[in-house]
This record gives sequence, C-alpha cells and structure tokens, in this order.
Amino acid sequence: MSQPQPEQPETQSAARPAWQLALPAIVVVAGVLLAYLALGRTGGDTPRADPPAPTASDTAAPQTPNQSQMDAAARQLDSRFTRRREGDPYAKGRVDAPVVMVEYADYRCPYCAKFSTDTRPELVRRYVDQGLLRIEWRDLPMFGAESEAAAVAARAAARQGRFWPFHELAFAEAPRSGHAEFGPDRLRDLARRSGVADMAKFERDLADPVLRQEIRVDAAESQEMGLTSTPAFLINGRAVVGAQPLETFVRLIEQAAKK
Repeated sequence: MSQPQPEQPETQSAARPAWQLALPAIVVVAGVLLAYLALGRTGGDTPRADPPAPTASDTAAPQTPNQSQMDAAARQLDSRFTRRREGDPYAKGRVDAPVVMVEYADYRCPYCAKFSTDTRPELVRRYVDQGLLRIEWRDLPMFGAESEAAAVAARAAARQGRFWPFHELAFAEAPRSGHAEFGPDRLRDLARRSGVADMAKFERDLADPVLRQEIRVDAAESQEMGLTSTPAFLINGRAVVGAQPLETFVRLIEQAAKK
C-alpha cells in the first residue's frame, strides 16, 4: 500500500509586503536549517526554477550536523519563538505543557484549512486535552489584503473571547482548493455566527491599529526564520512544513514529550 503523501504548503508568488523584515543574524537562520534537516524536510519541496550551474565550492560535500547540534538548534528556536503566555487567547493548552507546537498560517490558505479541520482537532483530543501539548497560533498573511483582514477580524473576535470559534468557523467553510474570500460582509457574518456579542465593538476593533501591529509581529517572526509558505510549524523548536499527515505530528509530538 502506498504511503499517504503530505500536502504541499501554500507559497506566496507575489512580492512580500513592505512590512516584512529582512533576515537577521546568520545564527538564527542556521538554527532553522539545522532543525529543518533534523526532520528530513518533512513538508516536501515547492517547485523552483532550474538553479544555475554549480561551482566547485557548491559541489563540495555538505557537512551533516550531528545530533547535539540539531538538538541545540531546536532548543534555540524553541526559546526564541515559543511564548507560553498565561491567558493567551491565541493558544490552546496548558502554559506548562511539555510540548509546544507553534503554528504559522493564513486564513486564505487551503492547506491551512485542511490542517485546521482534519488534524488539529485530533491533536487537541489526544494531547492538548491531556495536558501534554500546547498549540500557539501565529498569523502569517501571505495572500493579499483579505488575508490580513481575516487575521484582524479573528483578533477582534478574540477581544470578546471568541477567537477560536471565529477561527474554526472561518477554516471550516474554506474551500479545499483556491483561496477563501473575506470581504467585510463575510467577516461580520462570521463574527455574528461565532458568538461575538457586541458587533459595534467588533467594528471599532477592526480599525484598531494595535491588532495590525500584532499581526506584523507574528509575520516578522516568521520572516526572521525565513518561512515562505503556509502552514509551517515548530514542535519544541523542530520545523515542520506543510499539512502533513496526522501520523507525522503524532510521531514528532511523542518524540518531543520523551525528551
């Protein structure tokens, strides 16, 4: 029987928004690469143009990081990008859970919707509800103004304690191919149906620049790691790219819990 193939991550083809930051210190990028190698590039590659002919230096045998280097890189990423904030409305699970999975995603990404509807609920049932796993959401809007508008609306709903109902409803109704539409009327409808009680406050919060700044902080964090596709994850600092099969997340979460 053939093995299930991982879903390819969604990749932005247009130029990045101006607010995204340039890559910082080489040590952080090197840490990401080490963590990525540690998983054997679990998410699959996105198609690329043919590379230029290699030079003599390019063809030198690459140095494979040893286990201690990969573990150190994962610890660095976990320390840098895991928040563990008490009362965080964008997180599920205990703040002291032994495993934290940070999720970077876009409301208009169909593979993010697949993870949200097919995989996350089972991870919540198996691990979050048992106190083993914490899931922390990060906004990575990559598909235009409506991606950011949806992210702002979800955060406005969070101010009335309805982030996860809004979030889950938005993904549950998303198409499995192409990009969901999030015009103003649809965002208001999602807010009402997800239980946002004060729609006048919701409207005011949509215009609050603080929410857009929070999104920019998440996006800048992902840019610091060099992420160019969604969904992407860190599991105790180990990188995973793409809407992988449930079994991949189960294996990595249980491995992380043992450490």
